[in-house]
Amino acid sequence: MPTDAAPASRDPRGHRALRLGVGTALCLAISFGMDMPIPMVAPVLGVFLLASMNRPLSVKAGLGLALVAMLATGSGLALIPLLRYYPGAGVLLIALCLFLAFRHGLRGGNNLLSTFLIIGLTMISAAGTFDFGLAVTVIEALGKGLLLAALVLGVCHWLFPEPPGTPAPPPPPVLPPAEASRMALRAALVVLPAFLLALTDPLAYMPIILKAVSLGRQSCVTAAHGAAREIIGSTLLAGILAVLFWLGLRPFPSLWMYFLWMLLFALVVARKLYRLSPTPHPPSFWLNTLVTLIILLGQSVQDSIAGKDVYTAFAVRMGLFIAVTLYACLMLQLLEPRPRAPRRPGFFTRHPIGRLKRSPP
Repeated sequence: MPTDAAPASRDPRGHRALRLGVGTALCLAISFGMDMPIPMVAPVLGVFLLASMNRPLSVKAGLGLALVAMLATGSGLALIPLLRYYPGAGVLLIALCLFLAFRHGLRGGNNLLSTFLIIGLTMISAAGTFDFGLAVTVIEALGKGLLLAALVLGVCHWLFPEPPGTPAPPPPPVLPPAEASRMALRAALVVLPAFLLALTDPLAYMPIILKAVSLGRQSCVTAAHGAAREIIGSTLLAGILAVLFWLGLRPFPSLWMYFLWMLLFALVVARKLYRLSPTPHPPSFWLNTLVTLIILLGQSVQDSIAGKDVYTAFAVRMGLFIAVTLYACLMLQLLEPRPRAPRRPGFFTRHPIGRLKRSPP
């Protein structure tokens, strides 16, 4: 007797891994090929979009997201005079705003919007204390990078659509107020030292802010137990992959080879992120690895174009990344709630009717 059973939906992880790998490589190649300002911003934003969204954005939604992101990042412009003339009050206000932005995402708000707000509060305000034109350049880079990432997201969904019948992903869990406040405080303290360092030389320490923002996001989903293995391990692995990537790129340094090598590395990481090649590490480990790899490579390419010593700059940058990561692990340990020890029975216990009663030996 024939039955009209609905066909089982295919596993969507393969298409998602292809979208992440191809989309990351496309964002990288287009941003460097068009000589966009701060070209590593577009692939970093592309990774965040491709990893967090399993549906394409409409044109209206993409433009609206870019406009909201530019307004959110532009909020850093309002803090520039305060940082210049009242630096102590400005830093305290930015620390409070970082806490509120992280808490907004943990309490069910839009994580992408909170991420752009954090970048605006840190990168743009730090750049503006050095040069207002540099702050405008950062806003332009974020706006163009987000538009490019949204366009690539649509192209990748057209090339590798979700299998029919795939259910929509469940919304992220909303944390209780006390837990969300504790984790938001921890994430804000992770980002704040990188922001203070960038105030001394924004041009040199922009990659450190992007790394700290990535660590802040990761600290919201990472428990203190195993933090060293996940956060430090992902940073060190990204450094090793960046060295291998650079060695492979050296014989044929061109934009085409840059795209192909990034495609290969991003696909390998995406397979592990979506558990097509199972590993003991969670998806946040591989997401942080890919973001750190893009930041390290993008800055090294910029150093090479500017005629700087790439290897010395890479060693210094990697040392700063490890220092920021160790500090993030310290915050995870210090702000992790400790289990309460069971109370030992005292010599005297209170009787139900209020009289003191001697405890039995």
